[in-house]
Amino acid sequence: MEYRTLGRSGLKVSTLTMGTMTFGGAGAFSAVGKTDLDEARRMIDLCIDSGINLIDTANVYSNGLSEEIIGEALGGKRKGDVLIASKARMRIGDGPNDEGLSRYHLIRECEKSLKRLRTDVIDIYFLHEWDGTTPLE
Repeated sequence: MEYRTLGRSGLKVSTLTMGTMTFGGAGAFSAVGKTDLDEARRMIDLCIDSGINLIDTANVYSNGLSEEIIGEALGGKRKGDVLIASKARMRIGDGPNDEGLSRYHLIRECEKSLKRLRTDVIDIYFLHEWDGTTPLE
């Protein structure tokens, strides 16, 4: 497997990433895929054994179920140098602050993601999409 440095982070990431949008298949994501826990475990193990060291997910994938499956599949423990990336921005509830890139929303969603992933670290936290209502500052 080839690895590249991710920006100025110093992190070495594999040129291939394990994407998990199909994990769970709940809600709107049922049309994308319905990967269950057993199949997810096999896929994650195969990726790790092949040298892939980055697993990508998002709080919105199957309403958080994708993150729960990853947490369960990894057994609450990181295997070697496995990195986890997640994202936030999309609507995740009915409240007025349940979407966007406000500090409030990002912190709460990150905390929820940490619990679902059964870890204390998310290595890369992406802004899932532009939010024209939140100032860049």
